[in-house]
Amino acid sequence: MKSDFLQNLNKDAPAGLVVFLVAVPLCLGIALASGAPLFSGIIAGMVGGIIVTAFSGSDLGVSGPAAGLTVIVLSAISELGSFEIFLTAVMIGGLLQIVLGLLRAGIIGYYFPTSVIKGMLSAIGIIIFLKQIPHAFGYDKDYEGDMDFIQADGENTFSELSNMLDFITSGAIVVSALSLIILILWEQKFMKKIKIFSVIQGPLVVVIGGIVLGKLFSGTSLEVSPEHMVSIPVSSSFEGFLSQFTLPDFSQITNPEVWVVGFTIAIVASLETLLCVEATDKLDPHKRITPTNRELRAQGIGNLVSGLIGGLPVTQVIVRSSANIQSGGQTKAASFIHGLLILISAMIIPNILNLIPLSSLAAILFIVGFKLAKPSIFKQMYKEGPKQFIPFVVTVLAIILTDLLVGIGIGLAVAVFLILRKIYLSPYVLKTTKADNDEHYRIVLSENVTFLNKAAILKELNNMPNNSYVLIDASKTIHIEHDVLEIINDFIIASKRKNIQLNMTCSEHLDLNVFEATIKEIMISDAQLSELPKGNDLKVVASIN
Repeated sequence: MKSDFLQNLNKDAPAGLVVFLVAVPLCLGIALASGAPLFSGIIAGMVGGIIVTAFSGSDLGVSGPAAGLTVIVLSAISELGSFEIFLTAVMIGGLLQIVLGLLRAGIIGYYFPTSVIKGMLSAIGIIIFLKQIPHAFGYDKDYEGDMDFIQADGENTFSELSNMLDFITSGAIVVSALSLIILILWEQKFMKKIKIFSVIQGPLVVVIGGIVLGKLFSGTSLEVSPEHMVSIPVSSSFEGFLSQFTLPDFSQITNPEVWVVGFTIAIVASLETLLCVEATDKLDPHKRITPTNRELRAQGIGNLVSGLIGGLPVTQVIVRSSANIQSGGQTKAASFIHGLLILISAMIIPNILNLIPLSSLAAILFIVGFKLAKPSIFKQMYKEGPKQFIPFVVTVLAIILTDLLVGIGIGLAVAVFLILRKIYLSPYVLKTTKADNDEHYRIVLSENVTFLNKAAILKELNNMPNNSYVLIDASKTIHIEHDVLEIINDFIIASKRKNIQLNMTCSEHLDLNVFEATIKEIMISDAQLSELPKGNDLKVVASIN
């Protein structure tokens, strides 16, 4: 598929518009939660959409300020003493990300299991849905874009649902309910067959409808007050617009604390980006693969520019990226258009954007969240078996009850545990046969035998009866760790005491370590192996899979 910037503009332009509508309140909310100037979030949105997109290799990823960095930003601004000094740290973080990209650190992103990535997507969908319920009811105390279970105000995702019952705004409920009806209607097949409805996007109708309803409800019992609407800083002139950009304090470039913050930003932002890249590639209907090292460099350039002009640090963000995909985005044009619209709107029409009710945007995010966490996804993962379903569910629950990075870490730990358990349980297959009334045992080792297999192999060898014949078959084995070779070496010695006839067959490429001389004493050739008892009575008595 060609990625010509203009090839799919009829799909990318509407998708870019939807992402823009979703991104603006998120940019503002994250800036507010970070203790930074509100306009710094808008700057980061512009940079993520325009600068990062220009250098990125991701067709569908959308970058901007990330909720996962709010705690780091908030504490860093306080510790460093000023926002200008913090901007210097953002630039340093960007430079370090460029270095990570050049060092090809992007390969880390390929080591996250699919079950964990799918769990992350579903968890994000559920969180989006839960976090938007208060906004839909007109309770906007928690900032837009908050993805953590424990909120900055001491509440959590579930307690916020209880608190909102005391602050319900009738007008907001009407706006969100009508918006949701429109969006659901727009998803129906019969609507998509009508040409005008395939051109005009449902989210745009919802936003315009929200503005109109806000005006109609003014002065009535359904009035939606300004605190329940988007709130972009408004400047009266172009000069006023430019004055909202901030330069970093370069005098602090040698401050060790600034470098510590810069390093922290680089690591956390890179991890979040790599996770989002993996998730976005999973959602891509065309299954394109994003070059991760190039993405790290693009994010580094973005943070370098963002820090230079007064913006928050940026990462690739799953909420915006998934909104882009679900709105029909096809190429980088959608992300670029979203960034361009943020710039134009902040410069020319901030007053109009400030008329958009947050409850209408909540309806848009409801649909995004539902599509990420559809029940069919849970059914599919369940059908794939416990080894996929358990890490998936653990990741979902862990992210919902903690935050993105901690939840991913827990899910990854469970996935690795299940992999290690499988390795532990399947180091060999034990076969036995009768020949002249004697017991013959063949222990067939797997391709890789590690220290995790020590206990199982040691137990099996210790159970070999006296006066038996034992063949350790390592003909297909590529690697045996020192610990296991030591066990085999000890068994060679013990076999003489137990009158066990012991032989072993190995691949010529197998490194027998310091035990080579001892093990070669019991090794047999292929010709000798063919003479061993086989027959129809050979049966597997222990198969550990």
